[in-house]
Amino acid sequence: FTIAQAGTISQVVSQVFLDGKTLNEIKGILQLTLLFIIMRAVLTWFSSISAKTIAIQVKARVREALLKKLEELGPAYLQGEKSGEISTTVVEGVEALDAYFSQYLPQLVLSVLVPLTILIFVFPRDTLSGIVLMVTAPLIPYFMYLIGTNAKAMTDRQFGTLSRLASQFLDSLQGLTTLKLFNLAKAHTERIRETSDQYRVTTMKVLQVTFLSALVLELLATLSTAVVAVEIGLRLLYFKVTLEQALFLLMIAPEFYVPLRMLGLRFHAGMEGQSAAERIFEILDQVPLGKEESNRTMNNNLSLPIKSITLDGVNFTYPGEDKPALRDLNLKIKYGEQIALVGESGAGKSTLASLLLGFFPPSQGEIQINDHTLDGVHLKSWREQIAWVPQAPALFQDTIAANIRLARPEADLSAVAAAASAAHLAEFIESLPEGYETLIGEGGARLSGGQAQRLALARAFLKDSPVLLLDEPTSQLDPVTESQLADATQKLRHGRTTITIAHRLNTVFQADRILVLKDGKIVEQGTHQDLLDKNGVYQELVDAYTGGIFNGKPLDKVDVRPGKDQLEIDPNIASTREYSPGGIQPEHLPKSQPAPLYRLLKFFRRHWGEVLGSALLGFLTVGSSISLMGASAWLISTAALHPPLAVLNIAIVGVRFFGITRGISRYGERLVSHNLTFKILTKLRVWFYKSLVPL
Repeated sequence: FTIAQAGTISQVVSQVFLDGKTLNEIKGILQLTLLFIIMRAVLTWFSSISAKTIAIQVKARVREALLKKLEELGPAYLQGEKSGEISTTVVEGVEALDAYFSQYLPQLVLSVLVPLTILIFVFPRDTLSGIVLMVTAPLIPYFMYLIGTNAKAMTDRQFGTLSRLASQFLDSLQGLTTLKLFNLAKAHTERIRETSDQYRVTTMKVLQVTFLSALVLELLATLSTAVVAVEIGLRLLYFKVTLEQALFLLMIAPEFYVPLRMLGLRFHAGMEGQSAAERIFEILDQVPLGKEESNRTMNNNLSLPIKSITLDGVNFTYPGEDKPALRDLNLKIKYGEQIALVGESGAGKSTLASLLLGFFPPSQGEIQINDHTLDGVHLKSWREQIAWVPQAPALFQDTIAANIRLARPEADLSAVAAAASAAHLAEFIESLPEGYETLIGEGGARLSGGQAQRLALARAFLKDSPVLLLDEPTSQLDPVTESQLADATQKLRHGRTTITIAHRLNTVFQADRILVLKDGKIVEQGTHQDLLDKNGVYQELVDAYTGGIFNGKPLDKVDVRPGKDQLEIDPNIASTREYSPGGIQPEHLPKSQPAPLYRLLKFFRRHWGEVLGSALLGFLTVGSSISLMGASAWLISTAALHPPLAVLNIAIVGVRFFGITRGISRYGERLVSHNLTFKILTKLRVWFYKSLVPL
């Protein structure tokens, strides 16, 4: 339709200009031209929609694959990564593929198909112009390749800097409490400013090269069009071509180079997409530490019940570490046994829990569930048999019911309520206006530490699994709540195999067997009294915790039977932090502010020179485009009247001059405007963080 449009317009101008035809005589051709314009617009719109649809579908599939892979890699992989960098890859990295699929790839196809189609129509009309187009066209992708080779490495560095900026900003927001406590929140803004400036400098280096490719494409395309305009103007002067032919060639020549020029503009998007894709595939190509599920040859499901858990010669060293975290562990846990893990920080308690959960495979030895090695069963099947209550439970920006239902997604509300009641959380939930449908905020921000811990316990009650893995579930509770949960937790443990990472003596006393870990080894095991009699590592831990006294009695005189010596509870002590509905109270809401546009413009202070410079360069670019087309049109139309050659010389010089000016001014305008934009974004980012600090 572009070619047909050029053909009908050249017909109209030629017939009116030379033959003096009236409006009625050319009305049919004008209507046909209008139809071609409409059809071209419709197909352009449809092409954009199709490309966008494909991009959205690809992004959804890539993001899904990425999230599935991260889940498969698990904590073992994420432990060595920055959460901000990972989230940037999942969000910004995948979004960078949008421009790659919706703009760059379609333009790549058009850059091949459109010039070829135009050449098919140009050669029969004018061989010389066809040769000019065919010779100059390959120069554009050649120069783009030369420049793009350097741009690729720079774009990789730019994406890396963006990831670091995201990580630092996320750390700054999450650590704002700590920064304020140490009076470093304001000083931290300078780090954000420096990283933002570093990102600006890195990005501008990329843009200098990518815009240089656009400049080269612009100059090549414009000068090639100018060559076509001059050669057909001179040949028109000497009756070698007709005005209709000349006008057609003049209008189709820029269209010949438009796809190639647009490819130059999309080139940066293509490089960004490739850089993001490399990081995405770097994650997708990671191999989990354990065997992949598809390679497991044993039964899909475990034989129930879980009669025993055995560790046979288990050793484990974290990737990149030399010192083993666990050494020569030999242990058998029987059905229904209550095990307590104790030891100093770094002794290996949490590592052992991670191995039992299947997050890491043992470096040596094996873990057996009943008669099957853990390496030989589906981890999903094994994890269905475990209820895991960590010390710092992960809570999600969702309702209370949804967070509890994480343990058993198909559970109805009555089961959720029963689990909450067992965890002594029901009364609190029912006091809320929206009850179980109350949103708890990101990371459970609206809950106290004790409430969050009880919610995690409610998950364990709801899951009702035969194996419990607890990281001191009462460590963040006030004495009253701890006392309430003691009986409930005891009921939960009944008839189940329980492994508890213990920090409190009450928990340790209740265990059937206590395992004392030191430097990754089990150095002692037995009951509380047995271990006290040995007067070894366990005795040292207990003395360090209590000073050798418990409830006013020496430890060897303490009666640890249920209902005997327990901590004295002050019934007046209650949790000091209660649920907050979140948000800002009305009296603290900011007063009415000016319109957002006015507030944004305030960030341009001290930058108005760059704003005006960018606008002036943009004006010069548009003016050069108009002058170029005007000079070309005047050259052709005047040549059709066959004046002396000297009359055309000024127009010939003008075509070359405006062609060069347009490319250079466009390059300058892009650099100035983008540099200004990144400066403003840096000011916005710093202002945003500064505004958060006092809040």
